Amino acid sequence: MFHNYLEYIRDNPQWYWFKRKPFGWGWTPVRWQWWLVILTYIIIIVLLGLTLDESSTPREVWLMFVLPFIILTTLLIRICYKKWEKPKWQWWWKK
Repeated sequence: MFHNYLEYIRDNPQWYWFKRKPFGWGWTPVRWQWWLVILTYIIIIVLLGLTLDESSTPREVWLMFVLPFIILTTLLIRICYKKWEKPKWQWWWKK
């Protein structure tokens, strides 16, 4: 069964970064680029969070964390939308 799963993952002629899960609804990462994007996203969010302290004003919090967080998350969603296989419910043996 694991061998069949690996074959499914490797069968990726469109070079999706993540494909549909073989059972049910959702995605599974299949390319190293996806992991690089997620790791970069997490590191930047953590670094943005470290720029804040107790003396930060609400305006500083908005400009130094909330606004960049919204922009980065929007960019991440856009990248994901372009690099994933379109979702649908599926069962492995019914392609």
